[in-house]
Amino acid sequence: MVRLRPRRQARPLWRCHEALRCANQCIAVPTLTTTSRPTTCERDANGRIKRDPAARRAFMQQHPCPATGKTTGACPGYVVDHVVPLKHGGSDAPENMQWQTEADAKAKDKVE
Repeated sequence: MVRLRPRRQARPLWRCHEALRCANQCIAVPTLTTTSRPTTCERDANGRIKRDPAARRAFMQQHPCPATGKTTGACPGYVVDHVVPLKHGGSDAPENMQWQTEADAKAKDKVE
């Protein structure tokens, strides 16, 4: 039986298991890596976490832009934000997205 520990409990660093990533849990498999990023996230050619454009469209259909009220196109002054960041194991699903002002997004990015 594998003993589970919270991700941020950390010495040594633990490698996230894909099936448990959504629950923000990790299996007790020490790695030699010095990064705190989950190693199971898919990345694009530039090293960024892959995003699902269909998830963003679904979010915009459910939650129109606060500035314009439209469900498609640009939303001036607002960005789509992940409540639980992708790099911390959050899902790229409409349930994990919210509208956020650009100023609030910049402040949140400094903390994360």
